[in-house]
Amino acid sequence: MRGLFRRALPLGAAAVATMLALPATAQAHGIVGKADLPIPVWLFSWAAAIVLVVSFVALSTMWTTPRLQQPHLRRLFRLPAPVEWLACALGLLVFAVVIYSGFDGAQVPVANFSVDFIYVNFWVGVPIASVLFGGVFRALSPWRTVARMLSAALRAVRGGRSWAPLGYPRRLGLWPAAAGIVGFAWLELVYVERDRPSILAALSLGYFALMLAGMLLFGVDEWSERADGFGVYFGLLARLSPLTRDERGWVCLRRPLSGITGLEVGPGTIGFICVLIGTTTFDGFSNGGIWRNNEPELQSLFADLGFHATPAQELTGSLGMLLCILLIGGVYRLGIAGVKSVSDRYDTDTLRTKFAHSLVPIGFAYVLAHYFSLFLWNGQAIIYLASDPLGDGSNIFGTSGYQIDYHVISYAGIWYVQVAALLAGHVGGLMLAHDRALVLYRDQEEAVRSQYWMLAVMVAFTSFGLWLLSAVGT
Repeated sequence: MRGLFRRALPLGAAAVATMLALPATAQAHGIVGKADLPIPVWLFSWAAAIVLVVSFVALSTMWTTPRLQQPHLRRLFRLPAPVEWLACALGLLVFAVVIYSGFDGAQVPVANFSVDFIYVNFWVGVPIASVLFGGVFRALSPWRTVARMLSAALRAVRGGRSWAPLGYPRRLGLWPAAAGIVGFAWLELVYVERDRPSILAALSLGYFALMLAGMLLFGVDEWSERADGFGVYFGLLARLSPLTRDERGWVCLRRPLSGITGLEVGPGTIGFICVLIGTTTFDGFSNGGIWRNNEPELQSLFADLGFHATPAQELTGSLGMLLCILLIGGVYRLGIAGVKSVSDRYDTDTLRTKFAHSLVPIGFAYVLAHYFSLFLWNGQAIIYLASDPLGDGSNIFGTSGYQIDYHVISYAGIWYVQVAALLAGHVGGLMLAHDRALVLYRDQEEAVRSQYWMLAVMVAFTSFGLWLLSAVGT
């Protein structure tokens, strides 16, 4: 016991030192404005470092056998088939409203249903619902629903034989899905015309057509689980949920975090996870003073190369987003290199594969912390936009007069939720990494030593996450 505490002490000191380097001012995401915290940010930083180190010590001393490698399912109830059909119909209906409002509605972002729904309810709300309730997007996905119907019709025409003329190339793995998420993140964070409803509607139709073609050619489930960026993303987060469905359609309760341990890590899986964290990182970083102070110089550099103002701005944003993704991948590679230095039992590629799932809770933590205020406030806009999706003065459900309640939570309360989300995600990642180490290493002492480096990775991600929330450098 004393030996473990002595070994954890230097790590704790390093973590605290890292936290002390964080700024002492805070600004919440998006439209929140500056938070009036009851305690200074540096105290949050100290607390975050202490929580991670104490969690590491507790895991090292009390968690001596693997506990998350099996889900331990407990059946709750069978979901009636009509519920799934209703979910499919709802997904198709909402998608139709998005397309209709995008093309025929007022081309004013705040008055058009499509803009708020895509960037808030879909991009932020579905990930939260996936973690809370499991794989809800499988039923809600409009392109998956249409592909299933067309596949069933083609099977009937072919006398029961399945229709999937091509086999999905295994070497592609999740890289197409990663490209899809990068594309959406680029649309949201970099593209100048990001909030024009008609453009969003056209892009939505294009993505629908691409996904439909892929599912018909390569198989619905095969394409959904590998090439559909949103399907892969929401499905990945659904593995964090305590709820799942078994092969017989029962809704089951499982041990928290146990669903992610069975993640199949193939080509592009680690890249996909780094994309999730890296794009969210860039969203926060681009709102900070360091980026704002240096962005004009980068734009000038592209302008000197012959690009006009808008392409120069978009190229600058693209470069920043790419660097953030590479930074996340580099931090993880550094941590795995440290794990490799503890023992020659496994090579670097094996270790990268075995511990990749521990990054998933961090990815969700970044999303929840970064977009919490946006979802809490702008998400309310769907109440009045649903009644007036075209922005033409309609009042279909009688809620067009609703106004967003910005007092539902204080600025300090938002910061508490954000910090709690970051800490919970990183502690969850630490738990998953420790549990996997107990499986890989027969000697518990060796397993604990391998996790020094994973603790360093978690501290680094927590520090960076808090720094991004503080939006410093003005």
